Amino acid sequence: MSDLEGQQLTAAQRAALDAELADMEGPQRKAAVDAIATARAFGDLSENFEYHAAKNEQGLLEARITRLQHKLQHAVIVEHTSTDSVGVGSIVEIEDEQGERMEIEISSVGGVSPTSPLGSALMGAAVGDGVDVPAPRGSWRATVVSIRAA
Repeated sequence: MSDLEGQQLTAAQRAALDAELADMEGPQRKAAVDAIATARAFGDLSENFEYHAAKNEQGLLEARITRLQHKLQHAVIVEHTSTDSVGVGSIVEIEDEQGERMEIEISSVGGVSPTSPLGSALMGAAVGDGVDVPAPRGSWRATVVSIRAA
């Protein structure tokens, strides 16, 4: 998925990312500025490890904020509430050929991405459908056991 394409998120995932961004832009950013101010008071900045570490942490925080803002700006909100087929936001139970079961959530955030090999194989599948999942050591087959909305 290119940077210009929107990432598919459910409304709940969007709310969680909004809350994370608010925390980063508020308390975490303030803590980073306070840490820099405290370290600056230690004296000579050229040899002040605490100052350089605090500035580095601030830079990492600002980079995370920028990435999250970009992700939210380009997000596409989807609500897949159907249990007839797999979509973004579905929780799917699958069973492989050895009888092992696993439950996965199709999600761009905190789950199996719908653009991953497993996610794309499952997208649109219904209960009872068999899917072939490409993998580095050869494809494997799984059957959709159940689908529910997240």
